[in-house]
Amino acid sequence: MINTDQPLVSIITPFLNNPEWLNEAVQSILAQTYPNLELILINDGSDIETSILAIDLADKYPFIVYTEHVDRKNMGTSASRNRGAKLAKGKYIAFLDSDDIWLPGKLENQLAIFTRYPEVEVICEASMFWYSWLDKNAHDEIVYLGAPGENIYQPGELPRYLYPFSTGAPPCPTGVILTRECFERVNGFEEIFRHPYQLYEDQGLLSKLYMEATVFISSQANNMYRKRDNSLTSEALNEQHYNMVRGFFFNWFKTRYPGIIL
Repeated sequence: MINTDQPLVSIITPFLNNPEWLNEAVQSILAQTYPNLELILINDGSDIETSILAIDLADKYPFIVYTEHVDRKNMGTSASRNRGAKLAKGKYIAFLDSDDIWLPGKLENQLAIFTRYPEVEVICEASMFWYSWLDKNAHDEIVYLGAPGENIYQPGELPRYLYPFSTGAPPCPTGVILTRECFERVNGFEEIFRHPYQLYEDQGLLSKLYMEATVFISSQANNMYRKRDNSLTSEALNEQHYNMVRGFFFNWFKTRYPGIIL
């Protein structure tokens, strides 16, 4: 799946346990119609069963790269994604969390957008909120982003539309792809958004992209975002904790962008 005339895409997937979900995520990469890609699996402190699965997948498929933190420590999602990005060789970087999956045309459709609009640095697409993985009778739902789709947004325009600056739905990382140059220019994910600030772990990078990059908002939904009960949801329902994390985020934002009034 490497050495074609098309640009290489580096897919970054941190994982922490749940081997069956990791396998589903990798299978969705194997099903991609876009041929030139590499998959970087980052072990974020997984158990032996999941670690062995990831190592076996890397041994089986030459386009899969396996890496882990020193002493196989748990360093958090942001640090793991940044570690994967340092190994990335692609022109583009995409993210697939190990509990989500992509539909087969995801990369092909997004690369077509980059070809159509060469000035675009980032593509954020809608997501299919995936309820039926647990209950086959449940209804999956497309959640469109809070900014009008099929449009290009210049730096500084998206905060007026998207959470946490406004009320519009933000992208899930599994629906985001960007140029490696852009990722490196904004210095990747903000690793300070780790527990107890993990609730906003995606918002550090996303807000930098809103402020500093040219972004295409797509109404396509070629990714399945697994909806489940987890600790982040519980923390979001805790008003005191939520307000603490939100305050921490905006203090960070004001330090990075002094003088910006949103």
